Amino acid sequence: MSSGGGSTKGGRGKPKSTKSVSRSSKAGLQFPVGRIARFLKAGKYADRVGAGAPVYLSAVLEYLAAEVLELAGNAARDNKKNRIVPRHIQLAVRNDEELSKLLGTVTIANGGVMPNIHQTLLPKKMGKGRDEIGSASQEF
Repeated sequence: MSSGGGSTKGGRGKPKSTKSVSRSSKAGLQFPVGRIARFLKAGKYADRVGAGAPVYLSAVLEYLAAEVLELAGNAARDNKKNRIVPRHIQLAVRNDEELSKLLGTVTIANGGVMPNIHQTLLPKKMGKGRDEIGSASQEF
């Protein structure tokens, strides 16, 4: 009885039957941890790359991508579109204070410009303004 149980549990598990689990799935991420680790090593940013560095970097990149995509999706929905185009990404990034600061020097191709009319070019409101001024001057 003990020999039967020992053969299945005595070693280091079943190496041939177990499937390899990616580092992305271990970390619960969608972005590729292994690929980012490879890029960090090939880029020669440092002599050595720790095990946690590509996981952390993958998590940060995934978070930023999710944030931009959520805001761009909202911009697309506001414009009654089902597909996100560069214009929606531009509107999303420039309307968010932190993302606009992060991507301040970035040019988004086909993003267009932010809708803006200078205050001096807007027509002055005359209807209510004159009545109020006229009534105030008549009172004194």
